[in-house]
Amino acid sequence: MDHSYKIAIIGGTGTVGRHIATRAIQQGYHVRMLVRNPERVSYKHDKIESVQGQIQEIENIRELLKDCKVVINTFGQPTKEKPIYSQVTKNILDVMTELNITRYIGVSGGSLTISGDNKSLVNRFGAKLFELLFPGMMEDKKAEWEVLSKDKHIQWTLIRLPFVKDSLKTKKIKESLTDMPGTKITNQDIASFIMEHVENTKYIHKAPFISH
Repeated sequence: MDHSYKIAIIGGTGTVGRHIATRAIQQGYHVRMLVRNPERVSYKHDKIESVQGQIQEIENIRELLKDCKVVINTFGQPTKEKPIYSQVTKNILDVMTELNITRYIGVSGGSLTISGDNKSLVNRFGAKLFELLFPGMMEDKKAEWEVLSKDKHIQWTLIRLPFVKDSLKTKKIKESLTDMPGTKITNQDIASFIMEHVENTKYIHKAPFISH
């Protein structure tokens, strides 16, 4: 299987993004990352390119995605900032359509509830708590889901995550389309799951939960 093509990573200098970039290179892919400050890229490799810019700028997104076949979006914001997830995702999908790129993998929180979910009482309570504590973020995350779910051209997958631990330890990953099967997962295993599904059609146009 040809893994020599290029993957664009948004959030590549973040804790999950770094693991994704490393795993992608190990599997033979080339990687291009959007970074605000190139000095923050702590690892160098001849298969990693950096594009300096802001995710809010659509021209920077165009420069990032040019010649790529897959887009992985792990963009994150501090909870106090005005959330821009839905606008960022819309811009990415627009540029992907423009450049005829079809595969998109993004991440969201397990508190996102969509049609077809069958969450446990505890997880329903947790989702409601997030809506009370972070109403702006949750409203924007729902708007991001609306942007994705209406797009039938892009082969998107949105992975919903529990609490994330920064650890190199790996465990068996549990998956579900209707409820979060556990409470935690490591960045390492998120990266593994994402890279396993770059060419896997199992979750196209779906939003699986994953956890340990």
